[in-house]
Amino acid sequence: MLGSPRTRFFVALYALVAISGTLLTYLPQTSNSVVPRSTQAAAHAPARPGPTSAAVSAPAPLARPTLRAKAAPPVLHQSATPQPSALPLVAAAPVMPGTTTDLYTVKPGESLESISFRYLPRTVFMTTGELEDAIRQANPALSGAHLHPGQQVLIPGIESGPIVEHPRPDAKEAEVRAIYLTGWTAGSARGLSLIRRWKAAGGNAICFDIKDFDGQVTVSFDHPLAPRRAPLIRNLSKFIRFMHQLDLHVIARIALFRDENIAKNHPELAVQSRRSGGPWRENGKQVWTDPSRREVQDYNIALARRAAAAGADEIQFDYVRFPAEGDQEDATFQFESEPVEAPPAADSATPAPASTPPRWTRSRVITEFLKRAHAEIRATGAMLSLDVFGVMAWERPVDLAHTGQRIDEMARYCDVLSPMIYPSHFFGMDGYARPGDAPEHFIGESMTRFREITAGSGVIIRPWLQAFAWRTPSYSPDYVVTQVSISNQKGGLGYLFWNANNDYSKPFAAMPALMGMTRRRETVKAEGKERAAGELPAVAAAPEPAIEIKTNFE
Repeated sequence: MLGSPRTRFFVALYALVAISGTLLTYLPQTSNSVVPRSTQAAAHAPARPGPTSAAVSAPAPLARPTLRAKAAPPVLHQSATPQPSALPLVAAAPVMPGTTTDLYTVKPGESLESISFRYLPRTVFMTTGELEDAIRQANPALSGAHLHPGQQVLIPGIESGPIVEHPRPDAKEAEVRAIYLTGWTAGSARGLSLIRRWKAAGGNAICFDIKDFDGQVTVSFDHPLAPRRAPLIRNLSKFIRFMHQLDLHVIARIALFRDENIAKNHPELAVQSRRSGGPWRENGKQVWTDPSRREVQDYNIALARRAAAAGADEIQFDYVRFPAEGDQEDATFQFESEPVEAPPAADSATPAPASTPPRWTRSRVITEFLKRAHAEIRATGAMLSLDVFGVMAWERPVDLAHTGQRIDEMARYCDVLSPMIYPSHFFGMDGYARPGDAPEHFIGESMTRFREITAGSGVIIRPWLQAFAWRTPSYSPDYVVTQVSISNQKGGLGYLFWNANNDYSKPFAAMPALMGMTRRRETVKAEGKERAAGELPAVAAAPEPAIEIKTNFE
């Protein structure tokens, strides 16, 4: 029994108030509703470009999954200032096809930025800023970056499973137009901006470090010889997928035998000193591993396979040589003291007698290594390219003896040869006091010589060109165009621009002329005409419409 009429009245009134309060909690907010400040700001702020989008006039930007409220029952979270008597605020759980969400409990000392950094490799987002924005949208109760221990935060956009990316190498005859990025740049917001800008300007490839000459590996790699440090590129497959979605050719660069990490932490694998019996130093620096050590070779091949398994289209070997400087008489290598029996020559039906093992040389060590590496890398579906000294085209005996780079032999075991023909580096050659200001001579002479040396091999010559001002007062956008034009005339196919600081302001300024050059070459090929497609006016005489680039990273 409910007692007197007065009692029944108050019970009914209490029930009515409770029901009204519950309904109000789940009703859509009107224009007079109280909305958290962060949500108000997001509603009026310009949309942040997504992980694979750039608002450019050409090509069309890639779509980013939009965040919208689910129709499913909402997830409840603690408010920014928990009050025992208050109802928890409602989070708008996002819907992103192919992804899941995670409910994370905040630990002491954590911020929204640190949580975004923790989760970033597992999500579809490319930067912590993008992920932070998505987290705020999914959690309207969040105010600022301050979080409370025990608070629950919904993390949207988590990949539903491991990212699987495969190499998709272009035809060898494709004109690759690439810039180089260090590992530090590639894994940063600045790097993503450069990649998007390069694509918008007409570039179609990116070359980035997997391992540089300091031996530091930029990706996760579980190997006894690998350095132990956090990777700069925390999800390699995701990074490569981002570039593939922009239709870019992905080149993973590996500095091979100049590896300071191994030389110092595994001195038994370093080049040895005849006099001291310890590691040898090149001009006072202990940076070289012994290229003839099988352990070193296997390590680099395993790293190459790791990059290809993550989807890299091309593996590029740099420092594929012996040390060229320092006290060469003091340097000793394993192949000199422990000659290895080699397989019979191609033109011989029987191997050499066991009593007279074949004499190994530096060039033979390099060639035999490349024979094995090329076969293993091609089995993954990726291409192999090799960086070589530009001066090797002159075939001076001293260079051949020190580096072991016999171009005619190396060309048989790679798909692309990339000579580093920076004009400024040809000091003391051909009588030029300032070789950096003579790109016509040194680019033209280098390409002619490399084409003659590799004739009949089928290898593509895609040179590294100078994108820096060192020893080159004339460096400019016109200078960049000149290099590409001469290379094209002399049989080069594509180009890679090198700047150690990743400053490509001059190549970006030159790209309208370079793309005009490419279009002329394509037109000539389509029409079947035989004329020099590389001869174009300077940049100022070949203006093209500027491409508007809008990105949140600049």
